[in-house]
Amino acid sequence: MSDKQHIPYSTTIEDLSIKDKIGQMLMVGFEGISLSEGIAELIIKYRIGGVILFSHNIETPGQISMLCHQLQECAHSAGHKAPLFISVDQEGGRVSRLNAPFPQFPGSGELGAKGSEELVESNARAMGKELQRIGINLNFAPVLDVNTNPQNPVIRDRAFGADPDMVSCLGVAAIKGFQKSGIIPVGKHFPGHGDTSADSHKELPVVDYGLDRIKEVELRPFYAAIKSGLSAIMTAHVVYSGIDPDYPATLSKRILQGIMREDMGYRGVIITDDFKMNAITDNYNFRDVVVLAVNAGADILLICHDREGGVRGYKELMDGVEKGSISVERVDESVKRILKLKKSIVNSGCF
Repeated sequence: MSDKQHIPYSTTIEDLSIKDKIGQMLMVGFEGISLSEGIAELIIKYRIGGVILFSHNIETPGQISMLCHQLQECAHSAGHKAPLFISVDQEGGRVSRLNAPFPQFPGSGELGAKGSEELVESNARAMGKELQRIGINLNFAPVLDVNTNPQNPVIRDRAFGADPDMVSCLGVAAIKGFQKSGIIPVGKHFPGHGDTSADSHKELPVVDYGLDRIKEVELRPFYAAIKSGLSAIMTAHVVYSGIDPDYPATLSKRILQGIMREDMGYRGVIITDDFKMNAITDNYNFRDVVVLAVNAGADILLICHDREGGVRGYKELMDGVEKGSISVERVDESVKRILKLKKSIVNSGCF
């Protein structure tokens, strides 16, 4: 966008009000191909710090460039202290939000069959340049799941393959490609969605494996990605009953805090998968999942397709802080990580 130089950025959390802090912890979807009254209200009144775009928001390069510009200008005019995350699921293959006339890219399964790290990196770099050119700065890719279950209804060819070492190598290559193009890559779905027999968009998957097994298979690509400098990870709405029989990873302190933060040493941003997926909505009260996810260690709550969900997410977070079920210190931990990640992209000139 042409006005990058006037977008403010605060390096200190003290510059943010509690409303600003709560807003930074939310990423929302919306309808329309231009700045609507609904998304503008979420940005201005509820201080939302990020948006996610879908195919219904995207028509042409000129249109989406203008929309991204409008979103950032709305945040700037509203006095946001940091630019918005403008995100998308652009994996390539069958999960591509940018349809023709945008360039089309192969999926991870097709790339994995060729086994070339150089090809994967160059593909991610080209994809990232296309996203950066139109104003998108965060991509929910690469998929780091290991596709060990051929009957998996949701991952399959979205993964690089069934071998954890190959997925690790190609995942790191994709991360490098996106980073070189100025895009924030988000590795997903932690700790792994590749051996489920259910689709978390429709129901809550349960996997019986314990920690020893997932260290050998599911976690290996994430270890490699963290070591390579991955700064954002998406959680899975999957119950790993051998680790935490009570909660899916998104809501599990044992998994997010215990495994990801403490065991693996991850210091980046944790983003939940969409709270509007049936794995969550069919099994948990919305107020409970907001509190559980934040206290488990999630930094950004993703709420797609539903403006009212964004408003409610903000109100439930604020209510949790006011009633003491979420501490201000816990909020500050997340917001510091978010601001650090936004600063890294501001400094690269990509906002």
